[in-house]
Amino acid sequence: MSLDRRLFLFAAAAALTGCAGDNAGRMPLPGGRGQDAGGNVQRVSPADFPNIPFADWTDTEPEYVLYPGDEIEVATPTAPELTRTLKVGPDGRIALPLIGQIMAADRTLAEVEQVASQAYAAELVRPVVEITLKLAGPLKVWVAGEVRTPGVFDMAGDIDAYQAIVMAGDFLPSAKPQEVALIRRGPGGRRMMRVVDLRPRRGEVVALRRGDILYVPRSNLGELANFFTQVRNALPVGFSYSINGQYQQF
Repeated sequence: MSLDRRLFLFAAAAALTGCAGDNAGRMPLPGGRGQDAGGNVQRVSPADFPNIPFADWTDTEPEYVLYPGDEIEVATPTAPELTRTLKVGPDGRIALPLIGQIMAADRTLAEVEQVASQAYAAELVRPVVEITLKLAGPLKVWVAGEVRTPGVFDMAGDIDAYQAIVMAGDFLPSAKPQEVALIRRGPGGRRMMRVVDLRPRRGEVVALRRGDILYVPRSNLGELANFFTQVRNALPVGFSYSINGQYQQF
């Protein structure tokens, strides 16, 4: 099934769910929360919407993947003169002696080791490559939707979701801060989504992780379909897991 077809089904499922919610006195939200007529929170799982390409939410930390700005040591014990300390470039690549550039971003250390070893096989006898993360680059998150200055932001230290909204100029009057979508890379590189309430003084305190995406809707989360369609080819390196099927299967 194509990505556009899945996004269409996503939007349709959200719209149909909203209609059903009106009839039942509640409005369920995909992957997140809804409220019944009495204002009580109701949990909704992505499993309730089989056509939405999100994994079930978990707080388990996934295996670390490299991002632009990360500093790594690429050691070659069998050829120590080739050992280098490098920074992952803005395009996600690193340049190695003899073999040139290879893609490092959106890959685990083990994956980059494997790619580098294979590339060195044509140049070295029994190549061994060991990669160590020396320094993590800036913590970047994407804030989109109904905020004043959407974009990619560097987070200074530990930042929660509402603080990221403030960095993006705060909510527009048209925003629905109680229904913000938090999209995150989960175990195995699969994307997850949950709905968070970020109303000032009333909402949740949600710690962010590197590569998180916050999407603030105008009306309901069916708008996510349009968001994906518009930006799936425009996200910077390090966010591609969320949109681009080149890196992950939906």
